[in-house]
Amino acid sequence: MSFYSWKQEYSVGNDLMDKQHQVLIEMINKMHDSMKIGKGSVEAGNIVTEMIDYSVMHFAAEEELMKKVQYSGLNAHLKEHNAFMTKAADFQKQIDKGSFTLSMDIINFLRDWLTDHILVNDKAYSKFVGK
Repeated sequence: MSFYSWKQEYSVGNDLMDKQHQVLIEMINKMHDSMKIGKGSVEAGNIVTEMIDYSVMHFAAEEELMKKVQYSGLNAHLKEHNAFMTKAADFQKQIDKGSFTLSMDIINFLRDWLTDHILVNDKAYSKFVGK
């Protein structure tokens, strides 16, 4: 059983966005699995870098979709994305200094942030986008 599972209630009604959200969930599961087998500090750098890179791509795709449909909440949504990237950059800095290891606090933060972001922020634009 995975630590974090995709649920149909997370769907925003756009296949690409849903698939990208599922990849982010799998990345969080990868972090959890690494930590569970005692490789959290060894794998932290690679996993966080992978998540940051993927998040940049996903946020750009999501923002482009919102621009395309002229979503009125785009600016507020951009602030959410920027806040996440600031936090992720902080994780990266800690890794670079050697003072970072994957912990349940970090993994729970990522899971909770993603879940809340999908269910609140992303669901808000979902009625404007299609498959």
